[in-house]
Amino acid sequence: MRVCEHVRGGYRFIEGIDAYSGGVVANSGREVAHVTLHEATPWRDGFEIIDAYLSSEGHPRHALCGTELRCPEPYSFGGFDAYNAEYRRVLDAWGVCVDGLNPVARSNVAPVIDPPASQSLYAFSYVRPAPHVQTPSFVVAGSGEYDEATGIHSEGDTSPLGLEAKASYVMGVMSARLAALGVRWGDVSRTNVYTAHASRGMGDVVWRGMGVARRHGVRRFHARPPILGIEFEMDLRGVAHERHLSADGSAGA
Repeated sequence: MRVCEHVRGGYRFIEGIDAYSGGVVANSGREVAHVTLHEATPWRDGFEIIDAYLSSEGHPRHALCGTELRCPEPYSFGGFDAYNAEYRRVLDAWGVCVDGLNPVARSNVAPVIDPPASQSLYAFSYVRPAPHVQTPSFVVAGSGEYDEATGIHSEGDTSPLGLEAKASYVMGVMSARLAALGVRWGDVSRTNVYTAHASRGMGDVVWRGMGVARRHGVRRFHARPPILGIEFEMDLRGVAHERHLSADGSAGA
């Protein structure tokens, strides 16, 4: 994995695809802050919320380092590519990309219950100055059991053993991205799992692999990954500051 510098953003990122990076870590003297919206908002309106929020806090657009999206249902591969192209055009217009590379980490999942009516923004992360912070501050982008070279891991197998194999594959991706960012499982403050399936073995795979990050537990969303046929997704972050935007747009700790 190649890690690149985003000088204006104040962070480093794992080179990914046009639509998103594999993860980000704040540079020394900076930290990642995470903001959750009161409710998922159509994604273009969501970017206006991000813009207004960053401006109100005195941060430029290129401080944006992560987005979490919610879609009505999983896309076909073609549909996913089409949305990604539209999403990337917004980031290009914002001027956040670096030498043609997208530095912004992303997750995008389809809630099983009460899905949004359209592709929506759920949360975002940004980098800000924090001269006294000593602990690593980072976001690992969402990943399912899919590799562009080999396709969907254990495709079509939703048996307990198949789901365990999928979870094991994704845990490997998470661990590799943490290592590339120069951080460890012990630095993780939030572990998110997204799946529509119930399997104790699948959860055990995650629990065993987290090490001391188990002290913070796992947050499981009853949601499907954004592409048809992918059954299990995870993302991670290590942040000290979590905020929630209320319905009127004000921020709470």
